[in-house]
Amino acid sequence: MRANLCLLISAALIIGLAGCASLPANAGAEDAAFDSCPSAARQLSELDLADDIRATTGGSTACLPTHAIEPVADTTAPDLPITVTDAEGREVQVTDVSRILAIDISGTIASTVFALGMGDNVVGRDSSTAFVGTEELPVVTKSGHSLNPEAILELAPTVILTDSSIGPKEVRQQLRDAGIPIVVISDDRRLNSTDQLIGEVSSALGIPSRGEELIVQMDADLNAALDEIARVAPTEKSDRARMLFLYVRGSANVYYIFGKDSGADSLIDAVGGVDVAAEIGWEGMKPMTAEALVAAQPDVLVMMTDGLESVGGIDGLIERIPAVAETPAGINRRVIDMADTEILSFGPRSPEVLRAIARALYAPEAGSSETTE
Repeated sequence: MRANLCLLISAALIIGLAGCASLPANAGAEDAAFDSCPSAARQLSELDLADDIRATTGGSTACLPTHAIEPVADTTAPDLPITVTDAEGREVQVTDVSRILAIDISGTIASTVFALGMGDNVVGRDSSTAFVGTEELPVVTKSGHSLNPEAILELAPTVILTDSSIGPKEVRQQLRDAGIPIVVISDDRRLNSTDQLIGEVSSALGIPSRGEELIVQMDADLNAALDEIARVAPTEKSDRARMLFLYVRGSANVYYIFGKDSGADSLIDAVGGVDVAAEIGWEGMKPMTAEALVAAQPDVLVMMTDGLESVGGIDGLIERIPAVAETPAGINRRVIDMADTEILSFGPRSPEVLRAIARALYAPEAGSSETTE
């Protein structure tokens, strides 16, 4: 399923559209970290909550605070050389992690490397790696998420961490033939697969104890985020927001519904919503049909920000997809959008992503979107 998502997003990127996320700030972090997202500094229960989330009107943008990734306290040196069996079943020997290239379609692997305290060793980035501290790193992807072998070889990485979301495979093999160890990480991106991701990345870098600490830290924050959401989410299913993840790229005429096992269902469930795509039996990521959209009757559409912009905001969305107007979401113009590089990354920033979407859902006045007006 993930491979289908990668092909879908990469196709949109090739024609010039944007592609498809850092641990939360510590309690004593500077207020400046929240300049771009003031509501992120407050608990959900402290915000002005909507009286009826199923009847809320207007668009909201889910935002994250701007701050660098806080690395784990563990600074244990890498234990090298190490041989790992990667997600493709290859045995890979890693002898040097002084020049790391962590690349995938969502920036998740790079954020994990930074969270493990190895950010200073990262020498390049993909176009989706856009969190604080990566701005000056050279981009090694072209046409969105297609690997540029020349740019990669110029950086002389001593190890590459990647997954099947980025390619082509022939380029990965070309880099192997050049003598660069390439460790392919599992590409299943869901809330419950993040521990596995951290374990694979930390093992490949010879820092398993850092990985164990990060897993404990992230799990604790994820549970705290879920508890925070549970305190404001309706207890009755009939009162919960009926949500549907809609992926669009207007100039490419790409309109997909993300359903069961797409990753979007994991996100919707975690924020206390009802995944209506699953209700109508929608599996994975498939082209949208008007019949499916009307049958789902979502109260809220969840979209990537660039995708919403590509159709001209909510007005353009309704104009291009008339079936939207036949749903409560269309009638109420209720859309939650979030940056493409953040919304489905499912990495160390997952707790923040959940809090951001929950704020946009339960306290919509805390996040207004100019693109949705």
